[in-house]
Amino acid sequence: MDRDETIKRIRAALNRRSGKTWSVTGGRGTAWGWLTIDAPPARRTWRNRLKADASLAQLPEDYEEYDSGEPGGYTSPEERAELGKLLGFDKPVHCQGQRIASSNDYYQEYIDRAEGRTPAKFAEAYWD
Repeated sequence: MDRDETIKRIRAALNRRSGKTWSVTGGRGTAWGWLTIDAPPARRTWRNRLKADASLAQLPEDYEEYDSGEPGGYTSPEERAELGKLLGFDKPVHCQGQRIASSNDYYQEYIDRAEGRTPAKFAEAYWD
């Protein structure tokens, strides 16, 4: 399966089903075949900040998400949940989007998911 054709099919299917534009991009360099599905950069306005009552240790639980209103951050919790549902998951995608490994099986699985079908075959990791 061709990377560029996979990107076009996933993008078109998500747009058709949600009425929204989604960013579907291919990796660069050694990650060339890997894909990422996310909100477009202009809608990625969420960031993390220390809570007012944060401990000095600055643990993960000392941070909170907030909408900065500025592009270049992460996808909102609502859109992460929406994208997760569109892809057939019972949870939101990661704040940096959904990664798709570089293989025909993964490409076909995510085309099926984006088009609203249960995947005919679930891809298996090919790395250690």
